Amino acid sequence: MKIYSTTRRAVQQLICGAAVAMFFCGAMPAAAQSSLPKVTWVSPTPVLDGGPFFEELRRGLREFGYVEGRNIQLEAAWSDGTPQRSAKLLAEVLATSPALIVTQGSMGPLASKLVTGIPVVFGYSGDPIEAGMIDSLPRPGRNMTGLTYMNVELVGKRMELLKELLPRAKRIAVVASPAHPGDSSERRATQAAAARLGVAIEYFEVLATTPIADILVMVEKSRGDAAMFFPTQTIIANRSRIAEWSIKTKVPTISGWAQFAEGGNVISYGPNLAEASRRLAFYVDRILKGAKPGELPVEIPNRVEMVVNQKTARAIGVVVPQSVLLRADRVID
Repeated sequence: MKIYSTTRRAVQQLICGAAVAMFFCGAMPAAAQSSLPKVTWVSPTPVLDGGPFFEELRRGLREFGYVEGRNIQLEAAWSDGTPQRSAKLLAEVLATSPALIVTQGSMGPLASKLVTGIPVVFGYSGDPIEAGMIDSLPRPGRNMTGLTYMNVELVGKRMELLKELLPRAKRIAVVASPAHPGDSSERRATQAAAARLGVAIEYFEVLATTPIADILVMVEKSRGDAAMFFPTQTIIANRSRIAEWSIKTKVPTISGWAQFAEGGNVISYGPNLAEASRRLAFYVDRILKGAKPGELPVEIPNRVEMVVNQKTARAIGVVVPQSVLLRADRVID
């Protein structure tokens, strides 16, 4: 199990890609550590993807007065992205008796099936109700609460941005995952936006196990003017390969998280995941002080960000309108 304790020295020692590694702080006796509430962050993705958001959680906890080694013990565990390994990792984390678990991505639905009696705070890209994690947003009702990054209203906005980038666009390929909770709602929103804009869309339903190369071959054959990728763990993990394909085929792409544009794609529009990860500290603080997770409403991040990769746009031959550049939170040039 990859578990990392989080003193500054330990964080500097993180080795990306290690199959099995453990780093414990050793800055204080084990007995002293065990007397502190242990909070464990569990992510399905490697250190490269999970690390920055874990650091934002640490930052948020410091803002609430938590000092590691003094009034909290903070650990992090990353899987390799496979369901089998993720389930095993979660079981190993439970064996360490944490006071609270913070999950990222697909670890949330998994925790809803495997974790009982321990509070869980989640950051999740899908619909937590459809995923069976909670009863409702205002009253989760179980041992879980947190943030959902899915905002159906943003789907239509992404379609509008593509149309603004490519006014003559007539066909747009949409890559979606039928197994992703909330996908059906996003599809309906996409269809409504496309009809409003006079754009034809072609859906490509792919599973998490579908090789990204196969997905891109299908999209290329559709001869769409652009491609929209619903933000899922698989898509973000393959953002650089999608960007290479986009430049090669001259097909601009859009998705929902800043990492997508940072990885070389033309544009992203969605919640600020760094801020959202810091916000998870609010839930950790409330629960450690006695609040019940089932009574803490699940939130949708209230700030979205647009990131434009101007360098990639030029490589593809897309002229980004000044109106888009002025609204962008960041422009990568």
